[in-house]
Amino acid sequence: MSDSATAPKRRLPQINPVWVLLAVLVVAIIFMNPRFIEPTGYMNFLKRAAPLAILAAGQVYVITSGGFDLSVGSLITLVVVGSSMLTNNDPTATYWVIPLMLAMGLGVGAVNGLVVCFLRVPSLIATLGMMITLNGLAFLWSGGAPRGYLPDTFRFFGRELIRDVPLVRFIPVSVIVLVVVVGLLAWLMHRTNLGRQVHAIGDNPVAARLAGVAVNRVRITAFMLSGLSAAIAGILLGGFAGVSTDVGSGYELQAITAAVLGGAQLLGGRGSVPAALGGALALTAIFTLLNFLGLPQPVRQVVQGLILIAAVAFAMHRRRQTGT
Repeated sequence: MSDSATAPKRRLPQINPVWVLLAVLVVAIIFMNPRFIEPTGYMNFLKRAAPLAILAAGQVYVITSGGFDLSVGSLITLVVVGSSMLTNNDPTATYWVIPLMLAMGLGVGAVNGLVVCFLRVPSLIATLGMMITLNGLAFLWSGGAPRGYLPDTFRFFGRELIRDVPLVRFIPVSVIVLVVVVGLLAWLMHRTNLGRQVHAIGDNPVAARLAGVAVNRVRITAFMLSGLSAAIAGILLGGFAGVSTDVGSGYELQAITAAVLGGAQLLGGRGSVPAALGGALALTAIFTLLNFLGLPQPVRQVVQGLILIAAVAFAMHRRRQTGT
């Protein structure tokens, strides 16, 4: 009898609360706007959520390894501004500008990782400094105001639709990018040795090093994946938001909030890419509800801050109860 009584308790933690939260939010959205259940409603929702979901999937690598990456929002802005300046209204330039932006994302992530690992600068300070630096570069590059425009070949990934799809009628290209990128990051995190090493160094870097884990290399890789995800998010945002000098503003905190909503521990050692995706979708659903209610932008920021505090408090409470 004791075995049957304790069995359900062992199963409950397997259901991440973020999926329950997302289900409740979706029901609330459908109640306020029944057209959400139509393909136009939920596909546009996924299209809006795609950049944040990709960003959160990359951010969770850094958080799980025991760090933060505050530079991703500024990197998004630099990608959009830089792409506009480099394409210079030339559609054919897209084919070398996009690889260059992806390489820049990897490079920024590598610099963040090198500073953290070899200069021993806390990731919070290192990436805050990078955030300020990238903002300054975007301002200098653009002259303080957005110039030019992104050609249709570049904006294809952010705003184009694949039409005549059975059942759903259409699929945004950004949703396909979301599935591919998050799928690859989830595979790396949960099906390869890299993911196990990321969790190990976040849980106990000294023990991981003694066990033979190349701690610095893994940490640098985590920052590079975060930078790459920011570059991809910037390409998508440039596609449907256009050129702006503050297009990435606030995305770094949204990505951290999404990861924490998914159960990632800010002290490292625990994180899930699918759960970070759920957190990003839940956060986007909350913002959608706030828009339906006609609440202003400051209220959205207040709600985001409260969500982050509540999610961290809940995670710490659960950690104390489980003794992990």
